[in-house]
Amino acid sequence: MSKIYILMGNPDSEGTLGNDIATSYAAEAVAAGHEVRRANLGDLQFDPILHKGYKVIQALEPDLLKVQEDMKWADHFVLIYPLWWAGMPALLKGMWDRMFIPGFAFHFHKDGMGWDRLLAGKTARVIITSKNWPMIERVLFGDFKNEIGRALLGFAGYKVRITEIGHAENMPEAKKTAWMHTISKLARKGA
Repeated sequence: MSKIYILMGNPDSEGTLGNDIATSYAAEAVAAGHEVRRANLGDLQFDPILHKGYKVIQALEPDLLKVQEDMKWADHFVLIYPLWWAGMPALLKGMWDRMFIPGFAFHFHKDGMGWDRLLAGKTARVIITSKNWPMIERVLFGDFKNEIGRALLGFAGYKVRITEIGHAENMPEAKKTAWMHTISKLARKGA
């Protein structure tokens, strides 16, 4: 059995498909015997702005330290968020800017040649919901998965799998049921 950390990355956790997915994933994973921790981005208290870039160390708030602790604790990380303007919500991006720092996610080599991936050996499932069909988003605006899959989680060593769910706002009930069945199977496997 795995230790799973779920982060529902929509600032609005009420009445959203992402919240339904996070709740279902957590319940199924626990029922399968996995140990689960969960957080909702909108409940976390932190300043999402990196005021001086990385020139000045900006102390992390307790909630960001807890996210780091939970990510280090977990074997498997599940991130669920909506695609807004071909990217992640600004609050979620601000969280990564603030807490995905050297010493936690990676460590640059002193000679400037490469880095150590401090979260290597872990897996991640990223579930991205969008109003539009994912293929149309990619054709019109480019690969929106690269930022989270390669530049963030992959950079830190995660083996990342991405699930895209389109037409999230107007999804017929039968399609939503089918997606929830898929999510349940992933949760039971800890994948």
